[in-house]
Amino acid sequence: MNSDSDLQIAGDILEVPHLLQAPRQHPVTVAEFAGLARSIAADRSQWEHLVEYDATTRWYHRLRTGPGYEVWLLSWVPGQGSGLHDHGRSSGVLTVLGGELTERTERSARVLRAGAQRVFAPGYVHEVVNDALEPAISLHVYYPGLTEMTMHAVSCAARGSERGSATAGV
Repeated sequence: MNSDSDLQIAGDILEVPHLLQAPRQHPVTVAEFAGLARSIAADRSQWEHLVEYDATTRWYHRLRTGPGYEVWLLSWVPGQGSGLHDHGRSSGVLTVLGGELTERTERSARVLRAGAQRVFAPGYVHEVVNDALEPAISLHVYYPGLTEMTMHAVSCAARGSERGSATAGV
């Protein structure tokens, strides 16, 4: 029986610094951007004092920028929504910080409660609405930074009813 341990065979990995990757200063993968959003969400002192509520329009504040990305803080009073849109060439991570939001796409609708995250690729079409009776707060990370937000004419709810009425007559 061989009693050699992996350490004896391979050596101590910490003694071979050229094999270690340097820590990244900024996120570069989807998982790292989602992690950035979770870490900001967990530290309420970074954002809670900034939140405002506006009855006439969604409130938003650019919280942070980094190499090629932006972090936005939004508040939503009951009934406010984004309208059907995409984010152009930007990918994104949406994280609900408080309350709940409904995300609608052409295929589905899902309620997102505090802590929920949605990741989306460039060109992803959705609308986000506060259908609840309480205000909501969300955090949005965009990479690259948001340069366009293309609005689409018909809401997902209307598309669903159009499909429903078209198939009802068949």
